[in-house]
Amino acid sequence: MPTRALILIEGHSRGNGLRYVQAARSLGLHPITLSTDPTRYDYLATERSEAIQVHTDDLDMLIGECSRLRSSYDIAGITGFSGDDESVYGTVAKLCRHFDLPGPNPASVERCYDKCVQRQLLAEAGVPVPAFRIATSATDVETAAAAVGLPVVLKPAFGIGSIGVRLCSNIDELADHKTYLFRGGHIGRSSPRILVEEFAQGPYYCANMMGDQVIGIVAADFSPPPHFVYRETTFPAVLTDDEHKRITDVSRSCLRALDLGWGPTNIELRWTKRGPVVIEVNPRLAGAPDPQLVQLAYGVDLITEHIKVTIGEEWNLHRRHSHTAASRNLVPDRDGTLDWTGGETEAAAVPGVAEVKLYVRSRTPIVRKGDFRDLIGRVVVTSPSHARTEAILQRAVDLIDWSITPFPALNE
Repeated sequence: MPTRALILIEGHSRGNGLRYVQAARSLGLHPITLSTDPTRYDYLATERSEAIQVHTDDLDMLIGECSRLRSSYDIAGITGFSGDDESVYGTVAKLCRHFDLPGPNPASVERCYDKCVQRQLLAEAGVPVPAFRIATSATDVETAAAAVGLPVVLKPAFGIGSIGVRLCSNIDELADHKTYLFRGGHIGRSSPRILVEEFAQGPYYCANMMGDQVIGIVAADFSPPPHFVYRETTFPAVLTDDEHKRITDVSRSCLRALDLGWGPTNIELRWTKRGPVVIEVNPRLAGAPDPQLVQLAYGVDLITEHIKVTIGEEWNLHRRHSHTAASRNLVPDRDGTLDWTGGETEAAAVPGVAEVKLYVRSRTPIVRKGDFRDLIGRVVVTSPSHARTEAILQRAVDLIDWSITPFPALNE
């Protein structure tokens, strides 16, 4: 009998990639990663996981490679993820449809990762969203911002990890960022579009869903504006029963509006003066560390359960316990050369710490971009109570230090 294989399109070294490989093996599957550049994902070599180089932006080439693999393997399912290109999810959906495997509706996924189309569909369905306009030129941006009212958030129609997203509080910031987006190659589409939206102010939450079930709601905050770099994430969020119900109801309304509901979805919201307002709907699992936090807090392994859905098996979202888990991202406060890091071993030894992970090594140039690429590491902790978890997290983070030498001035 042929070996059952799980095909993974692309991967993510800082995120969930390693966990997908490990979870696939725990289910008796042989993971095979198809990637334009497999060397980007160091865990593939560490885990000795099979990887094949193929242009993943070419659907026909992927179909050909999967067809070739079917001669040697029983392909049980296809899924994937990417740290910098959300179009991977649409590609995965098309592959599943082509090979008659379980998967999301390709059209629904593609509507989602186009932020402008997504926002229009949500608004038309009566889902609460920030006031917005769509701009296709620099002049349009000014007109749209005047209609929405400053401050506004500018974001490209396509993208991931807050790349190109900025809060503009005045005319000068608006002018600078629209120039950056239109002239800097950060839009990258034949029909450039920018979403100009109201700055929805209030606590941030993310509903983690499988099918139409809300597994739990994460609370998070960000580093100081104008960028949106995740600083700290806590699961589960501290909410009243009414707040939890309203977020759940709005999240399910998003699924109906966008024709989603197969497999995982994560829905980002802000709790504003008018209640929950939807910022973005992502037809996938949330990125790291959310699945890890859910597993630590509830004992539910979302990655394993996602793979089960992908191969047509029944999932199990039953909570095994009820703890609190939290993560703090390590974010540099300056550009320069990273001289050294310290305290990781001491932080990892603190009771309740589940993970201390650094993404960079000494002598690495640090150039902040105002998005997820700024992160140099994270600390993940858990305990039976919210207050205790916060205390453990702060203690562990306080033990970690680093030094960055600023780059020489240009006139030196």
